[in-house]
Amino acid sequence: MKFIYVLIILVSCIACSNSDSDASLTTTSFLFEDGFETQNNDVDELFESNGSRWTNIQQTNPSNEISISTSTFSEGQNALRLLALQSDNVLSKMDIEKEGFKAFADDLVVIEADFYLNSTANIENLLLIDLECCSCWDPTVEDNQCPGVRLMMSGGNDFLAIERGKISAGNLQQTSLQFPRNEWVTVRWELTLADDDTGINSLSINGNEIIMGNGMNLPNATIFRELFAENGIDFTLQEPVFYERVQVGATANPTMEDIELFVDNFSIQIN
Repeated sequence: MKFIYVLIILVSCIACSNSDSDASLTTTSFLFEDGFETQNNDVDELFESNGSRWTNIQQTNPSNEISISTSTFSEGQNALRLLALQSDNVLSKMDIEKEGFKAFADDLVVIEADFYLNSTANIENLLLIDLECCSCWDPTVEDNQCPGVRLMMSGGNDFLAIERGKISAGNLQQTSLQFPRNEWVTVRWELTLADDDTGINSLSINGNEIIMGNGMNLPNATIFRELFAENGIDFTLQEPVFYERVQVGATANPTMEDIELFVDNFSIQIN
């Protein structure tokens, strides 16, 4: 049975205090699932006033499109259709965002979604999912880059990879399995978060694990401070660092192609 949407937040607080401080640590479990089902095939239905479904749309080109599909879906009766035109002087983006969670170091984050890429063109550098922290950016430094990790096509065309450039780390790549086109594909991304090489990263396509290994997957305060210092900028990453936003769709289309894709059965779970 397809989930229309489920949002569960279970909070347990562990408070520690002494005569010198009154600090608290909160451990939060979070589950959000959405199959993009609607009553009237209207994107506005994905945005409930109580915040239980999606939060925002990111659209950098007014000619990009987002709609509810009634003909192409992996389950149920609907999916999300996105069209991201090729980039010009502005990077083309067309995606949907979910906020309202916090994923800290040592948390296990599991993101899963079904994708249908309606294209046979070269899609190297197309980005599908972003996991970001905007609040960790130094508020005294302009142009918040919302550091994080992303899923990106690489390897010359369509080999899905874990992109880590926004946390100043190398990408985790593979060339063992190309991303299938013009059919539904299930992507599962698991991360045990850490700001050093103890982080764990797993990526699967249709149940086939294509990436598994250790590596940093959370912004590191020392790395950011030293990187900005090279350009004479005093930068302090806001701590504790946590991810607070996930984007899915064509989160960036730097290709020379217009990309149409569909998304269904999205979920993010944090433990």
